[in-house]
Amino acid sequence: MSTTRRAVLLGSAGLAAAVAVPGVQYAGWNMKDFARDGYSPNLPTPPEGEVAWSNWSGIQQSTPKRIAVPVTEADLAASITEARRVRPVGSGHSFTGLVPSEHLIVDASRFTGLISSDAATGLATIGAGTRIRQAARELDSAGLALQNLPDVDVQTLAGSFSTSTHGTGRTLQPLHAHVEGFRIVTADGSALDVSATSDPALFSAGRVSLGALGVITQYTLKCVPSYNLKRRVWVDTLDNILDQAMELSQQHRNFEFYYFPFTGYVAALTHDLFEGEVTGRTSDEDEDMLAGLKDLRDMFGWSPWLRRRIASGSLPKGVIEESSDAYWKLLATARPTKFNEMEYHIPLENGLACLRDIVAALESRKDMFFPVEVRITAQDDAWLSPFNDGPRMSIATHAAVDEPYDYFFSLLEPVHRSHGGRPHWGKLHSLGRQELVALYPDFRNFLDLRATLDPAGKFLNPHLAHLFGVDFDA
Repeated sequence: MSTTRRAVLLGSAGLAAAVAVPGVQYAGWNMKDFARDGYSPNLPTPPEGEVAWSNWSGIQQSTPKRIAVPVTEADLAASITEARRVRPVGSGHSFTGLVPSEHLIVDASRFTGLISSDAATGLATIGAGTRIRQAARELDSAGLALQNLPDVDVQTLAGSFSTSTHGTGRTLQPLHAHVEGFRIVTADGSALDVSATSDPALFSAGRVSLGALGVITQYTLKCVPSYNLKRRVWVDTLDNILDQAMELSQQHRNFEFYYFPFTGYVAALTHDLFEGEVTGRTSDEDEDMLAGLKDLRDMFGWSPWLRRRIASGSLPKGVIEESSDAYWKLLATARPTKFNEMEYHIPLENGLACLRDIVAALESRKDMFFPVEVRITAQDDAWLSPFNDGPRMSIATHAAVDEPYDYFFSLLEPVHRSHGGRPHWGKLHSLGRQELVALYPDFRNFLDLRATLDPAGKFLNPHLAHLFGVDFDA
């Protein structure tokens, strides 16, 4: 390995500290097994005549009778009407149990690609199974762009919109807010073209639908002309960034930051519109940094004080990257290291206080090493959008795919809820109907509309039945 941020974290300062480590304490920690009980990277073994499915991280699995990949809407309608239970799947990047079914899983990935675009109006129609990165590239070829992106670009449009996936930007809304219309195949096989004009209620419900209203085959989006961004990354103390966070979020188009547990330091990122010749991405060592933080935990996690001291002496300080490129090359990245995640969206006025409490809670556990991600998103008006009552600060915590995450629920979720948090629909949470009705003024409206469209509960599974507070007979 070259001299990367991983090497820097465990450089001379780390080696010097290692000399002073008491042998018994170090040996005891070094023998610790961080793996969670029952972890396996393998798919479940399906019964004869069935198939296996797993989400990206492996914590959601099922053995449906069939995974259908329809090519036409007629194929899709036939599959839906013939099945007792149906769940749609995108890229499998949701950590909650939105997809698992023991009957039929529908993969809409063949409904993909740019169908039409109009540079004059900014409207573009795209297959709902299109991955975000593909959508951005094809729109760019047409001179158009998505108005924002999340940090992971392998999700499908349907999966990201249906779970209220967001990017960051105090004046930028979540992705689904730019949906002008969609086409959906419902439980009886009917295909409906939906807009705010044609069916205001279904439009308000369908932009964030959790896949509970039907299978969406295409979207019409309001786009903007193609644009480039300038990226700046710097490392500073957590206290300094918290003092400046609200001001930075107002000064920059996109602002976010990542806290490195047990270090006292933060990597802050801004993106702003840029005109001129682009440089391309000048640095891409995120995975090395993550590996370095894990090594630091593995070697010195037994002593939070020592861990913080080593990080303070080894982490780079100040600006570590300045680059410019097309927006879709900078805002979203690949995530080769798998994890499980909880993310709550906190009313902006409570966000920093919640973050301080979350950091304190996490650092009560010595085994944490994944960065805490913090973003801000503007308000929209979809019925089940977590952002429909005002701007919110999103706080995301992660655990390595093979390590325990039960403390998300026992330690972190109560903190998020005490600050008025709403969970990301695709990230781990334990909320059900009672809590969600209290959090969402239109939740009952959504339930009534769902029951009208799908009276037999064809699109239900155990997770959705829990969310909606309805009986479920598999």
